[in-house]
Amino acid sequence: MAHPQPPRFDCGHLCLDFLTTTHPEEQLDTPTGLRTWITAAHLVPEATPLDHITPHWLVGFRELRGHIDQLVRPIPDRAPDPRAVDISLARVNDLARAATPALRAVRAPDGTLTRALDRVPECAALLAVLARDTVELLTDPVACASLRQCAGDNCPVVYVDTSRGRRRRWCSSEICGNRERVARHRRRADLARARA
Repeated sequence: MAHPQPPRFDCGHLCLDFLTTTHPEEQLDTPTGLRTWITAAHLVPEATPLDHITPHWLVGFRELRGHIDQLVRPIPDRAPDPRAVDISLARVNDLARAATPALRAVRAPDGTLTRALDRVPECAALLAVLARDTVELLTDPVACASLRQCAGDNCPVVYVDTSRGRRRRWCSSEICGNRERVARHRRRADLARARA
């Protein structure tokens, strides 16, 4: 049995990391998958109970993910549909209006201070965190100019290229970059064999 991929947090913005929940397979197909991602993304402090997440939450999170994708993904050889972009932007702005989870400092059993939420987080509050991060990305001209889509075969990951010279090609040198290097090596070896 294949083990699920751990969530990725290497795209340069939380909202872009959120987009990776579709690749290489859907990670938000159950409330448990959503709980796992919310916890790994640190949308809530560790040990925050999330048993109240229902399948209905999946609809809201997937909808937001689709709107973020519409706003940040470069579409080669095609101009974006301005109406679809405006609809997505309006929805992200609407979701960003909700109050985000309120943090407070509480004493742990060992006496140290730790973070906890003021109350159980609601779906709208967690969506607001992601929507606000999207607004921050979209209104940052430097980050927007550095948005790239991975050059790896069949990799849909969008990331902020902060590399020196802004020449990063892959979402991950270890994953997509390595795959490309292996594929290049195989092509050269196949060509050499064909010539022999």
